[in-house]
Amino acid sequence: MPNYEDRLVSSRIPKDFIDQLLARVDIVEVIDQRLPLKKSGRDFKARCPFHDERTPSFTVSPNKQFYHCFGCSASGTAITFLIEFSHLNFREAVEELATSVGLDAPNNEYPTQQNHETSQLLQIVNDANNWFKAQLRHHVTAAGAIAYLKQRGITGEIAAHFEIGFAPDGWSNLTETIANQQDQNPLFVKAGLLANRHNGGYYDRFRSRIIFPIHDSRGRIVAFGGRILGDGAPKYLNSPETPIFHKSAELYNLHRARSAIAEQGYSLVVEGYTDVVSLAQRGIENSVATLGTATTLNHLKRLFRLASHVVFCFDGDRAGREAGWKALEAILSEMVSGRQASFLFLPEGEDPDSLIQKCGADSFRERIKTATPLPDFLFDTLLKNTSLDRIDGRARLAEIARPLLGQIPDGPFRELMQNQLEKLSGVRRQPKKPKTIHRKSNTGNSDHRLSPIATAVSLLIQNPSLASDVALPTQITLKNEKTDIGISLLTQIHNIANEHPDISSPALVERFRDEESFRSLQKLAIQNHLLDETNLISFYRETINTLEKQAVNAAINVLLSRSREEKLDDNGKAQLSGLYARREALRATREPI
Repeated sequence: MPNYEDRLVSSRIPKDFIDQLLARVDIVEVIDQRLPLKKSGRDFKARCPFHDERTPSFTVSPNKQFYHCFGCSASGTAITFLIEFSHLNFREAVEELATSVGLDAPNNEYPTQQNHETSQLLQIVNDANNWFKAQLRHHVTAAGAIAYLKQRGITGEIAAHFEIGFAPDGWSNLTETIANQQDQNPLFVKAGLLANRHNGGYYDRFRSRIIFPIHDSRGRIVAFGGRILGDGAPKYLNSPETPIFHKSAELYNLHRARSAIAEQGYSLVVEGYTDVVSLAQRGIENSVATLGTATTLNHLKRLFRLASHVVFCFDGDRAGREAGWKALEAILSEMVSGRQASFLFLPEGEDPDSLIQKCGADSFRERIKTATPLPDFLFDTLLKNTSLDRIDGRARLAEIARPLLGQIPDGPFRELMQNQLEKLSGVRRQPKKPKTIHRKSNTGNSDHRLSPIATAVSLLIQNPSLASDVALPTQITLKNEKTDIGISLLTQIHNIANEHPDISSPALVERFRDEESFRSLQKLAIQNHLLDETNLISFYRETINTLEKQAVNAAINVLLSRSREEKLDDNGKAQLSGLYARREALRATREPI
């Protein structure tokens, strides 16, 4: 049961916001970021984080948007997982999920210190961004920065669109700007704008650089990237990791490129800010850039949510090839059937910025169309390190390729890749040993047959649209001691689903977080009824009919028991007659499957 504090907090967060949040959240992505999952049929599996086990029994259902452990019976929504796994309270879990999908969690009357600091840091980097932009327009040394941008073919209009700024040379330009707010210096350090001097005091982290603001998925500025003016080092400098900026999670320009990626059907991943800006200026607006790190699983998950194809663009030199191979290794585990990845290697000495300036957008788009598919890049690279003319060379190919192909989720793509390896190497796959099936006893939870009321609640929780397909008969609410609590719960769920026709299954369960029934509903939400859409409605309708029969029989027994003690009045007789008639009508309907 949720504790008293959580009940207070959950009651202060609007239910409609929870509905909206859980409609946007993908529980597979939420859990996979914290607990690596492996595809298993239609679901995903892992070793349960809530108890020790050798064989994975922790299952996450993308269709139901619930998790469940068949070992320890842990189950719930994405919110419950964060509460249990990350030891968060209800509000903290909601806020973390909201941030991940670009929503602002409603404020309550008891803001946490962490929330207050986050707001301060966001305000600081936003103010700093305005200061950097002002320096590009007005600083006496900005002419060199403007000349550099013009040299790269960046117009004033596109510079304004990307909010490009300028950090003048010197160690204390920004420091002196906030000199009258000394209490703010530690926060500027935490925001990544200032650094501590060894002998005390502070100095500007960004100096003599073109400044590119970095936004999170919600479009908020969270960090900066700076390109050196002149020959200094490092050439590119990013903000350090901060409470509001995590390099492995963010992609430069993703918040602007979302629509273009979805429209074009692919995302273009490049290495530099100026590459993104130059491509966008010439009409290629579906590009993003990594922030000084290799492509991560977080990056790929975000990109695949927008389009099923990712194209990596690298320089054609050795470093570019190595970066391409790292990207390939990262993406293999995400290559479920239907997804594609390609690798575009540019002529040596060229980057997307320089090449598109020379050849134009149309020619660049044609190059993208000829990008090397992932299978070709993988096998071509491996073949450079082996010799198919030698038996041991073919054996080596099989040995080094199998671990890579083993990362690909089960499905047609993996099967075809394994077929290609067998064709190249001549080494056949070893047949899998048949798994020994251990059947659980009839007393196990998985084989326990639900009662009709539990079945009805489970079906309705999993499929809220059933409320509009099948009405609850009035007789179902007649007094029945065995099902009275369950009927009340079913009625509540039915009414909520009718009032909110677009509500999701997890959101429907979350409506009962503060109730005694919450844990039971979480378990019923993951129950497998082995039904398809063609017989779901009929099965639910028959289950409701069974409940009505039970209610009618119980009401008849109550009236007959009363008649043995006292004579029924006309109203009682009419009621009994009506119940008999209804029972006969119900008997004409077939029993549940």
